[in-house]
Amino acid sequence: MAGSGLQQRVAQPPAICFVDLTGYTRLTEERGDEAAAQVAARLVALVNDISRRRGGQAVRWLRDGGMFYFREPGTAVVAGLDMVERGPAVDLPPAHVGIHTGPVISQDGDVYGRTVNLAARIASYAQGGQVVVSQETAQRSSDPQVRFDPLGAVELKGVTKPLPLYRACRRS
Repeated sequence: MAGSGLQQRVAQPPAICFVDLTGYTRLTEERGDEAAAQVAARLVALVNDISRRRGGQAVRWLRDGGMFYFREPGTAVVAGLDMVERGPAVDLPPAHVGIHTGPVISQDGDVYGRTVNLAARIASYAQGGQVVVSQETAQRSSDPQVRFDPLGAVELKGVTKPLPLYRACRRS
């Protein structure tokens, strides 16, 4: 192929985004199950709307959060910022988001693999109101309205080496 001037095109790896609400368990204890269910329903409505608008797809819901698949890392980052910024307007506790970019295995409507595991660990590291991304995601995102502030190499549970992470923010 190379001799004929043709090159094999390597597809851009997808981004996996986890969103989670801060303080959901405490909210359930303080306000009860019905209030918690209402909060979860508002989260589902908000995040489904944002992910659809940004070209993402919900993969699975986990009581107070969810996992989403995006073909483009840059749109995953912008969707994550939308999620943390728009939550307070619909009376949600602060959300935190983690995003990693890399290969995944798709099976029976779900996705699996190291990329998924790292995205979940990154989301666990993020604080309320933060979108934290891996170096791979930051490098593959090209939206001029987003900047990435380095957080350094962070040790994540179950991950053998510290992972360079970045906090995504909208440019002023």
